[in-house]
Amino acid sequence: MPRDAFSHVTQWVFDLDNTLYPPSARLFDQIEVRMTDFVMTALRVDRPEADRLRRHYWLTHGTTLAGLMREHAVDPGPYLTEVHDISLDHLERDHMLAARIAALPGRKIVYTNGCGPYAERVLKARGLDRVIDAIYGVEHAGFLPKPERAAFERVFAADGIAPARAAMFEDDARNLAAPHAMGMRTVHVAGTPLAADHIHHHTDDLTGFLGFLT
Repeated sequence: MPRDAFSHVTQWVFDLDNTLYPPSARLFDQIEVRMTDFVMTALRVDRPEADRLRRHYWLTHGTTLAGLMREHAVDPGPYLTEVHDISLDHLERDHMLAARIAALPGRKIVYTNGCGPYAERVLKARGLDRVIDAIYGVEHAGFLPKPERAAFERVFAADGIAPARAAMFEDDARNLAAPHAMGMRTVHVAGTPLAADHIHHHTDDLTGFLGFLT
């Protein structure tokens, strides 16, 4: 039973995008357009080349920002401000998800490859801001991105997370490998199950899954 597998967990780590809101909200579609626009301007390339580079950076470095920083020494500040300046008007408050998170025993944090101010906006729009104890963005990891283990180590050290007593919820399966290796319980939140040694559980309904844990 899922409840038994999480009986030791007192620290809960949630990704943000496509995890704490449904993929149908398509926020990342807006972000991807703005990322491509930024690459076009910063590197003076056309849209097809900017899209190719964006995908290359994501595959090679974990995020577009990491690729831009490592390959072109781009300043992360303007990038994070620009790409996260999106509309959240169609996000809906989720009172049931808020109640399920609030009922979890212990500390609840959000850790995202986005920036902290963006995460704050999303959580407020979803009605989750009052049930999350802390928010960590890529800036809190020294701009190292998930899935790099060093990024997790920085954030977990800052918050006092003990991996042996923690669980990670994430839509990108790559980003569960390091938490699994560190001793965390891992939950892949996605529409399609993925069989992998570093994934303990899968769900396409985070609210329903959390309901089995309390």
